[in-house]
Amino acid sequence: MRKILTLTKVPILIKQLKTDTKTIVLAGGCFDILHQGHIEYLKAAKKQADILMVGLENDANVTRLKGKGRPINKEKIRAVNLIKTGLVNYVIILPTLKTGADYLKMVKIIQPDIIAVTRGDPQIANKQKQANIIGGKLKIVIDRLSGLSTTKIINNTNL
Repeated sequence: MRKILTLTKVPILIKQLKTDTKTIVLAGGCFDILHQGHIEYLKAAKKQADILMVGLENDANVTRLKGKGRPINKEKIRAVNLIKTGLVNYVIILPTLKTGADYLKMVKIIQPDIIAVTRGDPQIANKQKQANIIGGKLKIVIDRLSGLSTTKIINNTNL
């Protein structure tokens, strides 16, 4: 099966993984310019389960979340880069999700055993609710690494 999927293709994969009793950890984000903070987050998330799935925000959502001029790298490039790390088993290029209800539907489709987050994630309360609803766990896998963000890299403020 392909490693880069759309959400519509996920149910078949999830059924197979659950049949094989694989545990799934879900990490999410934009991953616009892959940097050390992203790699450390992915490493920490990968340690939590057999399979690391990344919910990757599509280009339209990155623009909505990060502003004009973003993303720097288009979704296909970002997805391939994530797979090339050797840490990510599957990348799911997400449809445009705007509300908590939209993200909950996505989590219900993926059915992760664990939702991985960074300490201080502004959506941690919503992600905890999502984990509770599906019978999964929320796990803070890493502290935010100081000075590492795509925005800072773009603005050359942390180099």
